Amino acid sequence: MQRNFALDKVRNIGIMAHIDAGKTTTTERILFYTGMIRKLGEVHDGAAVMDYMVQERERGITITSAATTTVWKNHQINIIDTPGHVDFSVEVERSLRVLDGAVAVFCAKGGVEPQSENVWRQANTYKVPRIAFVNKMDINGANFDNVVKMMHERLHTNAVPVVLPIGKESEFEGIVDLISGKAIYYPAENNGINFEEKEVPANMQDAFRQARAHLIEEAANFDDGIFEKCIMEEADSVTEEELVKAIRKGTIEMGMTPVLCGSSYRNKGIQRLLDAIVDFLPSPTDIASITGKNPRVDREEVRHPSDDEPFSALVFKILTDEYVGKLAFIRIYSGQIKTGMMVFNPGKNENERIGRILRMNADEREDLTEAGAGDIVALVGLKKSTTGDTLCDKSHQIVLENMVFPEPVIKVAIEPKTKASQERMNTAILKLQEEDPTFKAYTDKDTGQIIIAGMGELHLEIIVDRMFREFRVEANVGKPQVSYRETITKSAQAEGKFVRQTGGHGQYGHCVIILEPNPGKGYEFVNETVGGVVPKEFANAVSEGIQEAAKAGVMAGYECVDFKVRLIDGSTHEVDSSEMAFRVAGSMAFRSAAEKAAPVLLEPIMKVEIDVPDEYVGDVMSNLNSRRGSVRGMEMKNGVQAIDCDVPLSEMFGYATTLRSLTQGRATFTMLFDHYAEVPVSVAEKVTGRKFSR
Repeated sequence: MQRNFALDKVRNIGIMAHIDAGKTTTTERILFYTGMIRKLGEVHDGAAVMDYMVQERERGITITSAATTTVWKNHQINIIDTPGHVDFSVEVERSLRVLDGAVAVFCAKGGVEPQSENVWRQANTYKVPRIAFVNKMDINGANFDNVVKMMHERLHTNAVPVVLPIGKESEFEGIVDLISGKAIYYPAENNGINFEEKEVPANMQDAFRQARAHLIEEAANFDDGIFEKCIMEEADSVTEEELVKAIRKGTIEMGMTPVLCGSSYRNKGIQRLLDAIVDFLPSPTDIASITGKNPRVDREEVRHPSDDEPFSALVFKILTDEYVGKLAFIRIYSGQIKTGMMVFNPGKNENERIGRILRMNADEREDLTEAGAGDIVALVGLKKSTTGDTLCDKSHQIVLENMVFPEPVIKVAIEPKTKASQERMNTAILKLQEEDPTFKAYTDKDTGQIIIAGMGELHLEIIVDRMFREFRVEANVGKPQVSYRETITKSAQAEGKFVRQTGGHGQYGHCVIILEPNPGKGYEFVNETVGGVVPKEFANAVSEGIQEAAKAGVMAGYECVDFKVRLIDGSTHEVDSSEMAFRVAGSMAFRSAAEKAAPVLLEPIMKVEIDVPDEYVGDVMSNLNSRRGSVRGMEMKNGVQAIDCDVPLSEMFGYATTLRSLTQGRATFTMLFDHYAEVPVSVAEKVTGRKFSR
C-alpha cells in the first residue's frame, strides 16, 4: 500500500474536556492553522465546522463526536472532537477506546471540573497518554498555576508545565516556551497566524528558571543522559532535542502530563499545541500491540501495527448519513483494506463487503481506494456490523475486546399520533439505537406504551428532537421517569415446582434455591447440586428462568439486581422434564424467595457540583435538603463556593430553573450518575403504591 505518511508520522488523538472548556473552538483553530479551513467558525454563532448537527448549532454544544484529518509539520493528525456534556459521555468512551493519545482541555478559570474528572478516568481505563491545554487564559479569573495544582490534587497526575503564560486575563499576551527558552507573542491582527519570538521578559526570568529546572528534573526520570547531567550539575547543557525526547517518553509511559496554555478564541498558543501533539503524543507504533481472542482455537493472539499483518479493526461508531446511508467508523489496528473487499465479522459470523472507504472531515467526506494500519475511516456497505464489533481477515480470525456501555438512568413514554408516525418511529428507534448504544427502547408490558430510555434529560431531548426532525415522527412525549431498580437485603430459600399433566407428554421441573444479596457484583448463579439430581442443561434453564423473572422484579415491576443464586436441590422426571419446565420452575422459585428476602427499591444517585456565590449558599443548601441531598463538602473556588453533593435523580428534574431563580441566574451546576442507593420507605411507598412495615 502506498502511504502518504509513514506510520510513525501519524497521530490519532481526541480532544476531551468538561462542557464549555473550549474543545470545539480549539479544534477549529487547529484546522485553521493547518490550512484545512480558510475561515474561522465560532461555536456561539453556530458556525463551527465540527458541530455540524442542527441540534449542536442551536445549543452551542457538541453532542456527537466528529472526526477530521489534518497535516502539521509533515505529520498526519486524525482528530476526534468529543462532547463535554455528561449525557453524552459514551461518545468520549468509545472514542478513547480507539485513540492513541488525547488533548485534555481545561478552562483557566474553572480548572478541573466534574466531567473533566470523568473523562480523565475513562482515559486512564484505556491507558491513553495525554497532554493538557489550559484554555481561556484571557478571561477574568484565569489562573494557570491553580489549574496545574488542581490536576495534581484531583486527577492525581504528574502535571508538568512546558510553557508559562505571559500575563493573564485581559493582559494575556503570549507564552514562554520552557524547552526553547523563547517568549512567543501573538499580535491581535491577522488572527495569530504570525507570531513573534523574543527574549523572556525580565520580570519573568526567575519564574522561567525555576519552571525550566522543574521540567528538566521531571524529564530526568525518563532519560539517563539528562539524569547524569543533573547529577553532574550540568542541567543548563540539556538540549532541546534531549528534552523533547524525554518528555515524549514520559508522556507515552503516562509518567507525566505536559501542560500548555493559551486562548483558542483569541488565537493564542495553538501552534505550540500542534507542535506538542506531534512531539509528545504517540504514533500507532509507539503503543502496545492490540490483543484479542482467536475464536477458532480460543487462544489470545497479537496484532502488530503494520500493513503487512492480517487485517483487524474495531467498529467504534455507527452513523446514519442521509446521502450514503449507514456509515461504520473503524480504527484499523493491522493490515489493510480496499474498496470492494470482503471482510469478516467474527462476532456475528458474517461476511461484509466494503462498498466505499471514506475519510471524514466532520460531515464532509473524501473517497479513498484503500486504508491501512493506524487509519480511522468510515465504511459504507456494512449491513450487520454494530458498535463494538471486530472486523478481520476470515483466514486469520480475531475478536478484539468489546466495549461496555452504562445502563440508562432516565426514561420517558412516547406515543405516535398516527399509524404512519408509528411506522416512522419504529424505523427511527432502530436507527438511533444502532448509532447510540446507551439509548434503549421497549414496550411496557402493563400499559403497552413505548418507553425510551437514556443517560439524562438532555440526551432524551436530543433523541426526541431528532425523531421529529430527521424522521418526521409526530408523537406525544410523557414526563421523564426514573429507572429504579430492586434488590434483596437478606438470604432466603424457596422451592419452585412446575408440574403439568396432559394426555401425552407432561411437564415436570423442580428446583430448590437459596437467594443471597450480592452488593455491587451483579447476578451470580452457582450449581451446588450433587449426584446429577439436576442435569447441567436443566440447571442452565433454571438460571435463565431466574434472570427472566428478575427483569420484572417483585415489588413494583423494576429489574432486580445484585443477587446470588445457589441451586442446592431439585428433581427430574425421566419423561416429562424439559428445559422449558425448569425455566418456569426457576422463575417460580425466584419470585417466592425474593418476596421472603426483604426486597428494597434502589434509585439512581447523581453526583452534583454547584458553583454558587457566597450570598446564595444558604438558600441553595436549604433547597438541597428539601431534595434529599447529602453534601460531601464545600470549597472556595475562583471566588464562588463549590458545593459537592449527592442527590437522587428523581429530585433533580427541573433543578436548572429552580437554581436560576434562587440565585438570580448566577449559579451553575453539573450532574453525573454516581451509584444506586436504597430508597427511603416513604418514597418507596409513593413509587410502588404499597404500604411497607416500618
